[in-house]
Order: sequence, then C-alpha cells, then structure tokens
Amino acid sequence: MSEQRPNTDTGNTPQPYQRRWRMLALLGIAQLMLIVDVTVVALALPQMGVELELSRGELTWVVSIYALMFGGLMLLGGKAADVFGARRIVLAGLAVFTVASLLTGFAADPTTLLIGRAFQGVGAAAMSPAALSTIARTFQGAELAKALGVWSALGGAGAAIGVLLGGLLTSGPGWSWVFWVNVPVGVLLLIALARILPRLQGSGGRLDVVGAVLATLATASVIFALVNAGDAGWLSLAVLLPLLGGAVGYTLFAWRQRTARSPLLDLGMLARRPVASGLGLIFIATALMIAVFFLGSFTFQQVHGFSALDTGLVFIPVALGTIGGAQFGARALGRFGARTTAVVGLLIAALGMAAAAGIASMTVLVIAMTVAALGIGATFVASSTSLFSAVAPHEAGIGSGVLSTFHEFGAATGVSAVSSIAAAALVGDAITAFDGGYWFGAVVAAVAALLAIVVMPGRAAPSTRTQPGGERAAEA
Repeated sequence: MSEQRPNTDTGNTPQPYQRRWRMLALLGIAQLMLIVDVTVVALALPQMGVELELSRGELTWVVSIYALMFGGLMLLGGKAADVFGARRIVLAGLAVFTVASLLTGFAADPTTLLIGRAFQGVGAAAMSPAALSTIARTFQGAELAKALGVWSALGGAGAAIGVLLGGLLTSGPGWSWVFWVNVPVGVLLLIALARILPRLQGSGGRLDVVGAVLATLATASVIFALVNAGDAGWLSLAVLLPLLGGAVGYTLFAWRQRTARSPLLDLGMLARRPVASGLGLIFIATALMIAVFFLGSFTFQQVHGFSALDTGLVFIPVALGTIGGAQFGARALGRFGARTTAVVGLLIAALGMAAAAGIASMTVLVIAMTVAALGIGATFVASSTSLFSAVAPHEAGIGSGVLSTFHEFGAATGVSAVSSIAAAALVGDAITAFDGGYWFGAVVAAVAALLAIVVMPGRAAPSTRTQPGGERAAEA
C-alpha cells in the first residue's frame, strides 16, 4: 500500500514521507533506464542494420524517433501527472516502456523496430516528468537540492553506461538484448514502485487535448529539424521548413493557452525569471554534455583507435565527473544559491572544454573531459533547483515536462551543432579535426556564465514556503 505523507498535529509543518529516499532510488533507476536507452542503441546500429537490412535513413530514425516522441510528448506527460496524479502516470509510462522494449527486441523488420522505438518514447515521455514531479513534491529545502543532485547526476552516468552496456550486449548475446535488458528491470521496478510511491493528490480537471496536440507537433517539428541539421545543413529546407512549422505550432499553442478553459500550461509561469533561467541552463548543460560524449567518442575511436567497448570504459571517469559535479552543486546551492552555482559550474565546463581542444594525449583528454563534466553536473542541479523554486505544487508536473522538453532540445541542438562544426573541421591532420567542436563548447559555456550573472535572480528572489501536506508552493 502507498503511504500518504501525514501532517503533524502542531502547526503547519508536515512530516516528511518516510520512504522518500528509497522512492528516489527506485525512480532514479527508472530514469537511468530511459537515459541509457538513448546511447545504448548507438553501438548496436551496425549489427542491427545488417540483420534487418536497414537503409541509412532507417538507421538514423532508430535513434531519432525515440528522442522525437520522448521530447514531443513531455508536456502532455507532465500535465497528465498534475491532473491525474503523478503515481498513475509514472506506473503507466513505465509499463508502456517495458512492453515496448520487449516487442522491439523481437522486431524482424524496419517497421516493427521503428514502431517499438516510438512507443518506448511514449512511455518515457509519460514517466520521466511524472517521476520528477513526485520528487519535487516529496522533498523540501536542503533535501530537495540533494535529491535533484542525484537526479541530475543520472544524465552523464546514463550516457556512459549506455555506451558501455551497448558494447557488451552487442558483442555478446546480440542487439535484441539492448532492448530486452529493460524488461526484467522494468517489471521489478513496477512491482516496487506500486508499493512505495505516495498517492499525491492530482489537481483534477481535464487535459487540453487541442493544446497537447499543438505542443506535441510543434516540439516534434523542432526536434525533427535539429536532428536533420547535422546531415542536411542548418540552412537547408529540411531544417528551415520544420523550424518554421514549429514556430507556427508554438504560436497557435500560445493562442490556445490564452483562450482554453483548461489550458495545458500557464504561460505566465515561463515569464518567471527563475523558471526561464532554469530552462536556459538545462538547455545549455545538456547540449554541452552531448557535445562531450559525441566529440569524445569520435576522438577516441578515430584518433586513438579504440574499440566501441574501450570507448565506453574510458567514459567511466567522465560519468563519475558528472555525478561528482551534481553532488558538489547540491552542496553549493545551500551556501551560495543557484546563480553562483550555475556560474561556477559553467566556467568549470568552459575550462575543461578549452583544455580538451588541441590535446593529443588520451590521458590528458580524459581529465579535461572529466573536468568539463564536473561543471556540467553542477549546472544541471542549478537549473532544476532554479525552476522548482518558482513552481507551485499543482504546477510541478507541467514544470517537469517543460524542463524535460528543454533537455531534449539541448540534446538535439548540441549533437547537431558539434557534428556540423566537426565535419567542417575534418581537413588535414585527424588529431586536430575535432578542436573546433571543443572550442565551440568552451565559448558557449563561457557566454552562458556571463548571461547567468545578468539574468538569474539573486538568492533572495525565489522564495519557497511549505504548506500543509508537505508540498512546496512558490512565491512568484
């Protein structure tokens, strides 16, 4: 049976949910599984392509369609968590993801494979923002910063684990196990989470279906454009037309939110400085993290001659750097605030990216990338803390959905940008081929640090209070 978080008999100070840390561990494993599924497939693509006779375009869509559905449906998943309760949406999303993983592993043709990947994205889009909403509504104060630090550390760790696991499974039992490995983990998590997740009250009401469709199509259109940019070029029609479609879609979405009786999103929430700052930070941090893994993967394999499995092993220190940075950021938040933590994290990331440029030594390169990951991990925590400092309990789901959407935007933009820059730099000596990508990341991180100083509110701006039932409300 799930527990309610009881109130005390004295005052309005709530008793914390007793099993919150165990709940965080289970939700963290579930989120890690979703993140791993982004990179674990990459190393299985060659074997998958040969066995299923996939075209170049189909190979690309095996990766892209997951990100497309994951990012496109995130707002809907977050709003559903607010309306129906996060517990239901977490369990439903995890169930869809698990079943889709089973069917995808049995795929014998391209169509089945792509449909399975699409439904994996649907399940992930429901579960991820609902899980983050549960964390934001269950933890408070300094504990919330620690919990968000754990959640943020999963990004880099999941990417590295995915590369390593993909190499092990592909070279061992075969590509199908890249998907089947999710099934036993998903079933065990469903059983455990059904017993431990608190029954946090949903706000009730209805979903704005029209608004959800517009937001989903607009987001999917933008991500589609960003995915195409690496191959087609930023000024190609394959990129500009979807971007234009996304802009039109978001314009219609904004109009719908101002006229709908039960809007999907309160547009005023996006105008709050802590919320806008958090979204900008998550976008930059994710783009930088993807750049580190993308550039590092090609550098290790093309310049140093590493195998896919060796590359995954080399990325372990980078993943640990992300985890360490997230924990450092969580501790720094209580003392220095989100703005200082973000600025320091971005400057550390800029230093690491700059040091990685022009370095031929593999050992020094790993150290430089680990330093960059340290700063990126701290920035992740600052981004989520900034946003949730200005989000009320009944907005936690949609706030999580928006944050996760910008996470996907950052990933798609980062890989498109650095792949374009690295491709343009591929002339002459292969050792210096990727320097432009590293320098680009360093400049972006440094500029973002300067903007954070100007745009982010100081420590006194976002204030939170606790309400009966243990939920946080924001003072806008």
